[in-house]
Amino acid sequence: MMRPLLRSARFLAGAGALAAVVVVTAAAQDRQGRQVRNDPRLERLDAEARPLVAGVIDSARAAGLPTEPLVQRALEGATKGAPDTLIVGAVRRLAADLGRARAALGAGATPPELEAGAAALRAGAGPAVLAQLRRSRRRTITVPLAVLTDLVASGVPVDSAAAAVLALAASARDADLIDFRRAVERDIALGAAPTAATAAAAAGVFGANALDVNAGARGARPGRP
Repeated sequence: MMRPLLRSARFLAGAGALAAVVVVTAAAQDRQGRQVRNDPRLERLDAEARPLVAGVIDSARAAGLPTEPLVQRALEGATKGAPDTLIVGAVRRLAADLGRARAALGAGATPPELEAGAAALRAGAGPAVLAQLRRSRRRTITVPLAVLTDLVASGVPVDSAAAAVLALAASARDADLIDFRRAVERDIALGAAPTAATAAAAAGVFGANALDVNAGARGARPGRP
């Protein structure tokens, strides 16, 4: 009889420990939720938008996603006087993009990488591009993702921008990629077509054979012999 009693005692002790963990975890989540709802910065939102935004932030926090970008997106909308529906919609879309970025980049992605990945997705890069970029580089890929997004914003087609960044990121330093982006933006400002500017900048920064986006345009870099 003693052994069954001991097993029962151990089971009850284990169940009690599990219950204690559940209570502690629930308490921690409740504290985090109150922190979000009580974030004084959210007081800038209208009464109708505030709980909806807080709910999105709570869900993102529970999913392990960075929440500061969501707060900043809501505050940006409030500063611009956007309607509540637009603010809430923008925060929800960003939360979804952060989730998609993590699915593509992996659970180990850092908050800056997730934010940059979300921006790249919004620019039109597919999840496969993000995943390939992750595989191609051991170092952080925050800067390559940001460069890709900036290139698209400058008018470079997303396929060309993605091809350029993927071709260069594996061996290029962050500083080199920033120089590359600046060269592309400068040439576009001088009148070059975005795709030609991308090829010419890659050749100028990384060497003549660095990138084959538009080989025929390499010699036509504005302001250069």
